[in-house]
Amino acid sequence: MSTAIRVVVADDERMVRTALRVILDAEPGLEVVGEAATGAEAVSVVRDRLPDVVLMDVRMPEIDGIRATEQILATMAAPPRIVVVTTFENDSYVYDALRAGAAGFLLKRAAAEELIQAVRLVARSDSLLFPAKVRDLAARHSPARPAAPAWAARLTEREAEVLRLMTTGLTNAEIAGRLYVGPATVKTHVASVLAKTGTRDRTQAVIAAYESGFVRPR
Repeated sequence: MSTAIRVVVADDERMVRTALRVILDAEPGLEVVGEAATGAEAVSVVRDRLPDVVLMDVRMPEIDGIRATEQILATMAAPPRIVVVTTFENDSYVYDALRAGAAGFLLKRAAAEELIQAVRLVARSDSLLFPAKVRDLAARHSPARPAAPAWAARLTEREAEVLRLMTTGLTNAEIAGRLYVGPATVKTHVASVLAKTGTRDRTQAVIAAYESGFVRPR
């Protein structure tokens, strides 16, 4: 069986889809297994092809990429990691996409190397894609007087420490080095943090940490 990272490309422009397919299919270990030209088609193709990663355009006919992301994550038992691809770095669109459950975002003008790195990174799911930008967006959209989250009291001291380090964009291996523990131990703590915060992945955990006031903007 193939161990390649399976990718679906969703964009209403055929030339963009073709360009992304050419770049990704030329890279060892990556395989484009489907394309979609509308948000509704993206949902259908993803359910049929079961990719590991989806590159999702923000603005598409029928339903946009944000709504398509919500539908995929809400209706699939083991949904793929979704990277929203956008022409303009519009804060509201990008942040809405992250809150909807996207694992990260990528600009269409990104270099081929950035695209490939982004797909590999989100497939591993042990770090944030563009952590500084995610932190900046979360900090700017967090409420001025957030209510204390109920989940904060359920975190152990070590889990709280792991969450704070997650918000800085560190990988499990880097967190392990900071805390002088094994990566497997960190992985267990991260899983517990996600369960207790009710978040799907690291990106949503970071957003929850800022929106709840658990981590304060600097």
